[in-house]
Amino acid sequence: MKVYTLALGLGGAALLAGSARSAAPAKTYDLVISHVGVVDVVTGQVLPDQTVAVAGGKIVQVGPAARARYAARQTIDGTGRYLMPGLWDMHVHFRGGDSLAAANKKSLALYLVHGITTVRDCGGDLTQRIFAWRRAEDAGTLAGPRIFTSGPKIDGPAAYWPGSLEVETPNQVSQALDSLQRLKVDFVKIYDSKISPEAYLNTITQAEARGMKTTGHMPYSVTLGDAVSRGLDATEHLYYVFKACSSKEDSLTAVVRASLKTPKPLGLFAMLPAVYDTYSPAAAARIFQAMATHHTAAVPTLAIGKTLAELGENDHAHDSLRAYIDPKIQATYARRLASARLQPAATRAFTQKLEAKFMTLVPQMQAAGVVLLAGSDSGAFNSFMYPGSSLQDELTLLVQAGLTPAQALRAATLNGARFMGVADRSGTIAVGKDADLLLLNANPLANINNVKQIAAVVARGKAYQRADLNRMLAAVKNK
Repeated sequence: MKVYTLALGLGGAALLAGSARSAAPAKTYDLVISHVGVVDVVTGQVLPDQTVAVAGGKIVQVGPAARARYAARQTIDGTGRYLMPGLWDMHVHFRGGDSLAAANKKSLALYLVHGITTVRDCGGDLTQRIFAWRRAEDAGTLAGPRIFTSGPKIDGPAAYWPGSLEVETPNQVSQALDSLQRLKVDFVKIYDSKISPEAYLNTITQAEARGMKTTGHMPYSVTLGDAVSRGLDATEHLYYVFKACSSKEDSLTAVVRASLKTPKPLGLFAMLPAVYDTYSPAAAARIFQAMATHHTAAVPTLAIGKTLAELGENDHAHDSLRAYIDPKIQATYARRLASARLQPAATRAFTQKLEAKFMTLVPQMQAAGVVLLAGSDSGAFNSFMYPGSSLQDELTLLVQAGLTPAQALRAATLNGARFMGVADRSGTIAVGKDADLLLLNANPLANINNVKQIAAVVARGKAYQRADLNRMLAAVKNK
C-alpha cells in the first residue's frame, strides 16, 4: 500500500505530496475527517474534498482525499461539510467572586458548544480559578475553550470592579505590573472608571518596556493618539476610537481634564453627543492610519452595543438560551435592565443612532489596515450576552457593517492568534497547528450565519459531535 504525506501551507496556497513508500504501514491517527471542504481564512477560499488527520492534539496531515491513506481511531465523514479553525472570542469576562465561580465555570461548555475553542478573558476577580480551569483542560478532565487572561484589571483609586489593581503613582503602576508578571498573565487590561490620564499613559509605557501587551478602555481625559504612540496594543469597544474621530478631540479632552478637579467629573457618556456632532471623516482617517501604523487593534463588540441599545424595548424574557445561564449570572442583569427601563425616549434614540454610527467605522478601519478582533463582551453583569452565541451574533453584525464573511472569520480566528502571539500554532488549518476545529454543515464564506450550523467541534484534538454537544448543553441546563 502506498502512503502519501501531505502538508498545507499557512494560506492554503500549496499542497505538497510526499514520496510514496511501498509496503509501508499506514499510521494510525486519533481522528480523521475525510472528504471535507477546508475553509482557508487567509484567502477566503474553500479547498474541496480534503482529508485532515489529527494525532496528539495536533493537525498532522492535510491534503486531497483521493491521495489519503490512513487508519484512524475515529473517523468523521465530511462530505458536504466545511472545516474551519475554531472560533476565538477576544473579549469575555469571568468574574463575580467566589459566589459566582461555579456559575462562571458552566459557561465553558457554552463556548465550546457554539464553536468557540479559544477565549480572551479581559479582566475580573477569578484569576486563580481560571488558572485551575486551564490546568484541568490541559489534563483532559474539563471540556472548554483555551483561555488567555489579563488577570485583575488596572484602574485608579476606588475602582468600580472588585479585584482591580488601583494605581495613581508611577511606583504603584510598577508594583501592579510586578504582581501581574508574578501571576504570569497573558496581557494587561486597563480600565477607565477612576484612572488618571497620567497613570493610564504611564501604565502603557511601563508595560511596553517590560514586553507586556496592553489593551483596554480609555479615559476620555486621554487622546487615543497619545495611547497609540505609547504602544497601546488594542482598544476595546468603539467609544474611544469614536472620540478620536472628532474634529474637536483636543478641546473635548481638555474639557474632560478640567472637570476632573470638580465634584462631578465628566465621563464618556456625558461627552458622546458632542463627539457625535463633531465627527470628522478626515480625523477618522488620521486615527485609523495611526492605529494601522502602530499595530493597535480594535475590538468593536457590536453585539453588546446593539443589545444594550435595544434593552428598553426587549427584556429578553423569552430567550431560549436563558435556560442555560445560571440563575446567579442572570441576577447580575437586573441593574442594567432596570436602568434601561428608566431611560428617556430621547436617550434610547441617541444610543441607537450612535450604535449605527459605530457600524460605519468597522469597514473604514478594515480598509485602513487596522487589525479587527471579534469579541462579544459576554460574562456576568453583561446583560443577555450569552456565552458562545453572542460571538456568532458579533460575526453577523461585522458582516452587516460591511466586512466580507472571510474578513469576519479572520477577525474571529487568525487575527486573534496573531494578536496573542500564537499564530504559529493556531488560527488556520495547517500541519503542526493545534487541532481546534469547527465542522459546519454549510459554507460560512457564503453566509456568515452558517457558523451556527455546527456538526462537530474539535478541541485539543478531541471531537465532540452533535450528540456530544447536545449532552454538554443538557448538563448545564438549569434544573
